[in-house]
Amino acid sequence: MTAADAPPIVFVHGTRLSAGQWSPQLAALGEEFPVAAVDLPGHGARAAEPWSLDAATQVIAGAVDSLDRGPAVVVGHSLGGYAALEFARRRPELLRGLVLAGASASTRGAWAAPYRFVAGLVPRIPADRLARWNDWMLRRLYPPRVVEATIRAGYAFHTLPDAWGEVLGRFDAGAMRHVAAPVLILNGEKDSVFRSGERDFARAHPDARVELIPRARHLANFDDPEAFSDAVRRFARQLAAAG
Repeated sequence: MTAADAPPIVFVHGTRLSAGQWSPQLAALGEEFPVAAVDLPGHGARAAEPWSLDAATQVIAGAVDSLDRGPAVVVGHSLGGYAALEFARRRPELLRGLVLAGASASTRGAWAAPYRFVAGLVPRIPADRLARWNDWMLRRLYPPRVVEATIRAGYAFHTLPDAWGEVLGRFDAGAMRHVAAPVLILNGEKDSVFRSGERDFARAHPDARVELIPRARHLANFDDPEAFSDAVRRFARQLAAAG
């Protein structure tokens, strides 16, 4: 694959996080591919912007355009995965491939109930207390090179109720029918909740496959940054080889 063949890659972060989530992947893949990571509305540098899926798709589209290399591989984690599904439906001409990470569970029905409860509970807890707990958890579980960019960027707890409120009840495997590009469903092996519908999601698309990161949980790109980056790299190279 030549530099001219390398597809651009846009990374979309998960709930409460920011573009900093992807610092290991940007470092690992940036020499081979044009890469960018976005802050969704209400998160990171866009903390003051109101959340909406419509605005989220516009942010992703802006990142694809900024790379100026045509349609992109979009990698979305959790909330970012569902935003990427919406982007795939609205802007198919900008999508070369889709990586759904921790976002292959239906957000409809009984599954959504505990998440609605959490979305209602979070605003009642002081944000600084939540931030300290998140900092402690990330530093306990992961080395600084993996999480310090995320910690520095802070957390978007104030956006969580609106973001989950719009996503919950909206997505199931049927959303895959609106994706015109190849799909890699990339989950942590131990992420039992968010990989619960992976087979249904894969069956709903003619060119989708599932790959698991061994022993990884929901934050698979933190649990094993090298394996996660390698999976994205192989997927992007396959798309380039296919033309």
